[in-house]
Amino acid sequence: MQLDHCLDTAATLIKQADSVLITAGAGMGVDSGLPDFRGDKGFWKAYPALEGRGMRFIDVANPRAIDKSPGLAWGFYGHRLKLYRNTEPHHGFQQLLEMVNAKPKGYFVYTSNVDGQFQKAGFDKQRMVECHGSIHHLQCTQDDCFQKAIWPADDLNPVVNTKHCQLTNELPRCLICGAIARPNILMFGDANWNDSRTFKQQQNFNDWYQGSTNSVIVELGAGTFVATIRYLGEHFNNPLIRINPHDKQQSEQLISIPLGAKEGIAEIFKRL
Repeated sequence: MQLDHCLDTAATLIKQADSVLITAGAGMGVDSGLPDFRGDKGFWKAYPALEGRGMRFIDVANPRAIDKSPGLAWGFYGHRLKLYRNTEPHHGFQQLLEMVNAKPKGYFVYTSNVDGQFQKAGFDKQRMVECHGSIHHLQCTQDDCFQKAIWPADDLNPVVNTKHCQLTNELPRCLICGAIARPNILMFGDANWNDSRTFKQQQNFNDWYQGSTNSVIVELGAGTFVATIRYLGEHFNNPLIRINPHDKQQSEQLISIPLGAKEGIAEIFKRL
């Protein structure tokens, strides 16, 4: 199927839908300048100090890293937190919001991204599932305390030595017990993630989806390394528009648009 035909079909599906489910992975933020950590080399390009230590993404995005080397782990997460705070969402977010805002039964965002870019772009935080949590929220690291509270990271201002990927100011502390705090993010091999915030988001999504009879799914920048978002979109019996420069697969239910998120959104937006 030719690209123009795919784009026309995608625009028609969005026009006809009474609601839109937006599903997004790391590729959604690439056009804003955010790293997607595609493979170890991509990760080490963003964090060369960790290459020197032989640490991969799965090694530092891991609760054991906070237990063993909290200054290093918070060097990584502190840098990411500042990066996400300082990054402006690309124009595709605004065009996407304009596409879905007027739908009779609205929209919902389901994302594995922890960066808060959708909220920053003006999407309703009540219409969102952050299935891997949010770097903008904190929780305790301790077994007997981690389930008790999640709190905003608004007052956390990390100072990071980027050359060594080390936090140089005080480590964040639990508001209840004073132990080291961690991001409220689902990490690799993570048994201590407090999922209560995400669980409430999921309940809101379930209620919304049950009332949406004519939905279309727009998937943006979802990869296969951690395929949560891909599996989600394929699970539902709805037309699926997949915008991904690395994917050209087509089927009766799947329209693939092999473009980056920003360009793919813009091309569909022109046709609405």
